[in-house]
Amino acid sequence: MELIRGLHNLRPNHRGCAVTIGNFDGVHLGHRAVISQLVERAQTLRVPSVVMLFEPQPQEYFRPDASPARLTRLREKLTALADLPIDRVLCVRFNRRVADLEPTAFVRILLDGLGVRYLIVGADFRFGHARRGDVESLARAGREHGFEVATAPTVTMDRERVSSTRIRAALAAGDMKDAEKLLGRKYRICGRVSRGERIGRRIGIPTANIELRRHRASIAGIFVVEIVIADESYPAVASVGTRPTIGGTRPLLEVHVLDFNRDIYGAHVAVDFLHRLRDERRFDSLEEMRAHIALDIEAARQYFTGRPRVAAGRR
Repeated sequence: MELIRGLHNLRPNHRGCAVTIGNFDGVHLGHRAVISQLVERAQTLRVPSVVMLFEPQPQEYFRPDASPARLTRLREKLTALADLPIDRVLCVRFNRRVADLEPTAFVRILLDGLGVRYLIVGADFRFGHARRGDVESLARAGREHGFEVATAPTVTMDRERVSSTRIRAALAAGDMKDAEKLLGRKYRICGRVSRGERIGRRIGIPTANIELRRHRASIAGIFVVEIVIADESYPAVASVGTRPTIGGTRPLLEVHVLDFNRDIYGAHVAVDFLHRLRDERRFDSLEEMRAHIALDIEAARQYFTGRPRVAAGRR
């Protein structure tokens, strides 16, 4: 999969393609249905398939303090898209210049920059300054300039639409199984292990600290997880929260790997969330916190008892 970072990196050889545009937050089953239709049409037309997305996501640009929690940051999104049969991803920086584009100017990018032959978007897709462009205006442009416009299929599960919003609600409720069904895979957070304050080591329960690098997390609490290190999967227990016992303020992912004593500082890891154990809480002392973490570790061990292990691989 070729990654094109920014409109300024479009080249003449990028013209002539089938395109879809969206946030693709989570790259869930609904997104995969759109991409499947995109790839099928691209193959029929014998042109490359292109996923066009924005960074930051438009809602994050317009409402930074009120935008929804992200399911996937950009790197995680690109990793998930790379597992699909997509030829290219065009990542466009969403800024004032892009926000102020008139709908006709946006269509001109599709024509001149991408040479679009086929375009598939959601039925509620809006674009251009003040969201003045919609699917109907795209269809008119398609008829005028000779490209096909299609609306994305609606994917339902249990009679409800599969959406990023629905997945966020499942994660907020701690329903990891429902989130997994909607995503088509386990919910995963990726990141690099950084050096923390070594409080876990001080109380005899060392943790791998992973910066979340997102405006806010989609989940919070204590979880049974599997951590993937260099393509090997290990059972673990994790906390996502602000660490109120020690006066923390920013959200952090901390993972205690069961029966593990390797130094993994600096390693890039993936954490798959399997089961929610409890809410994060503030304890009166480090000793009380250590005792509760010991109970969490025991609960994680019981969860993994008799559970078949699956090779990690890429997801």
